[in-house]
Amino acid sequence: MTKPLGVILAGGLATRMGGGDKGLLQIGGQSLLTRVRDRLAPQVSGLALNANGDAERFADLDLPVVADSIDGFAGPLAGVLAGLDWAAEQGAEAIITAAADTPFFPTNLAAQLVAASEGQKHPLVLATTPRTGEELKSGGRSKVNRHPTFGLWPVALREDLRTALNDGLRKVVLWTDQHGGREALFEAQPFDPFFNVNTPADLKRAEELLR
Repeated sequence: MTKPLGVILAGGLATRMGGGDKGLLQIGGQSLLTRVRDRLAPQVSGLALNANGDAERFADLDLPVVADSIDGFAGPLAGVLAGLDWAAEQGAEAIITAAADTPFFPTNLAAQLVAASEGQKHPLVLATTPRTGEELKSGGRSKVNRHPTFGLWPVALREDLRTALNDGLRKVVLWTDQHGGREALFEAQPFDPFFNVNTPADLKRAEELLR
C-alpha cells in the first residue's frame, strides 16, 4: 500500500467542554490541533482537517478543511466519509484518522495500522489498547478498548459508508465489523496514548501529562 493520507477529525460539538472547538484549546502554549497535526503529519503523505462551520478559524494550521456532507452532526463516521471523499479526489487508496482532542497518540500509529491491514482487500483497521483490570471487572467480554476515531479506512468503501450514514448508522464498530475490520493493539503504559480531552479536568490532566 502507498502511504495513506491523514485526516484530523474535529467535527464534534464538544458539549462537555461547553461547546466550541476543543482542538483550539491549548496545553503547553500550543493548541491541541497543532499538536495533533505535528504528530500525524510525518506519518502520512498529506493531511486535511475535517471540521464544520467557518474554515477561517483554522487558517493558521495551513491545512485544507473538509466539512461533513451528512447533515446533523452524524458523528465521527461522517468525518471519516468527508476525509475519504477528499482522499478520492487526490487519487489515494486509504486514509488514517486521528481525533483533534487526543494530543499523545502513538508516533507509530500509521505504521501499525497499515501492518495490521496486510492481506485485506480493503484496508480497515481500528486502534485498540488493553483494558485495565478495573475495566475488565466492570463487565464486557472484550479485553481491549477500541478507539474508533483512530483508524485506517479504505476509499473503496466510501459509497457503502455514505449509504449506511444516510440510512441512520452512527456507531463506528457496527460498520467496521460488517466489513471485516481488524484491530491494531497499542501499549497503554505509562498511560493510554489515546487519552482525549473531553472536560476541563481532562485539559488539566493533559497539562500534567505533557510535563
